[in-house]
Amino acid sequence: MTETLPFTGSYTLNDVQFLLQPMSLPDTPVHIKEALIQSGKKHYSQMLSHEALPADDYLPLFYRALELNQATMAEHLLLLAQSIITTRPQGITLVSLARAGTPVGVLLKHILKRHFNIQAEHYSISILRDVGIDANALRYILQKHSPESLVFVDGWTGKGVISRQLKASLEAFAISDGITIPSELYVLTDLSGWATVAPSSEDYLIPSAILNATISGLVSRSFYDPDLAANSTDFHGCVYYDRFSEHDLSSYFIDTLLTKVNSLWPSLKDKLVAQVKSRLDLQNQSQQFLDWVSQHYNISRPNYIKPGIGEATRALLRRETQLLLLQDLNCEASLHLRWLAQAKATPIIVLEDLPYRAVALIKELNL
Repeated sequence: MTETLPFTGSYTLNDVQFLLQPMSLPDTPVHIKEALIQSGKKHYSQMLSHEALPADDYLPLFYRALELNQATMAEHLLLLAQSIITTRPQGITLVSLARAGTPVGVLLKHILKRHFNIQAEHYSISILRDVGIDANALRYILQKHSPESLVFVDGWTGKGVISRQLKASLEAFAISDGITIPSELYVLTDLSGWATVAPSSEDYLIPSAILNATISGLVSRSFYDPDLAANSTDFHGCVYYDRFSEHDLSSYFIDTLLTKVNSLWPSLKDKLVAQVKSRLDLQNQSQQFLDWVSQHYNISRPNYIKPGIGEATRALLRRETQLLLLQDLNCEASLHLRWLAQAKATPIIVLEDLPYRAVALIKELNL
């Protein structure tokens, strides 16, 4: 197992330990990355498009989103913390899925300590579609913590791909290592019905979804290429954007949310109630919508459909998009999506009966 000093990105060890290997990776421009992915020549996990700082006129959209959504997110964090305590009576080890899950894990760690007097360690590890979870990172955690204490945390579900990947990965791990870990995913909002625990199924704007590394400890999306690994025990890789340190909002975001949690706690602590539809209803809605979109817009693969504000944002930030579907053109939650779509010349269609506030469709290339 790789032994290095704890890597925390721009966070502190009191926030998180990233079980990722900081590396340099060549920049693959988005249009080239898209062609390589769709042609099957490379998997998305083997490439990275280097990030730029958010534009000056985009950044205010983050602050506006934070202002409008921090109370909802704070309440959901408290609900999620309560659920974790209920389901992990023998101890809690937070394992966030890098990188959308990382800020959520940091916040949960502090909330558990401040409001429930529970000390939980927090690790952030890689999980990649088709590749799976980083088994070396799991082995590292299991040297220090019991399998039943692990709590896998992410921001949201879109189609449920990561939840199903987590289940498949942990089943394979049980066979390879003889250790059974609960394949349960905890998220703030579960759009697809594939999370195990979620306080909400509402498609609302989680403010951290708007930004990339500058909200996630200056850490990139994780990647994995066996040819780049120095040895078989290395963790999955990442790029550490320390050159963005003057523009880092990671700690600011955590402090802002914790302040809001503190202010809400006295009035909410005895009144917290989750508002979630049944998981089966959400799964059926998700599948029916994916089938309809595939047929209506002639989409060849479900991977090219990105439902929900969070997934649509990620697609517009990192991929080549052909269309943005919005439930309401004037909704404040989609302001940043309209900005991104305009910047990328992605057409927008308004569909009032959309089951989500936003859906992005990846551009299919003629290869």
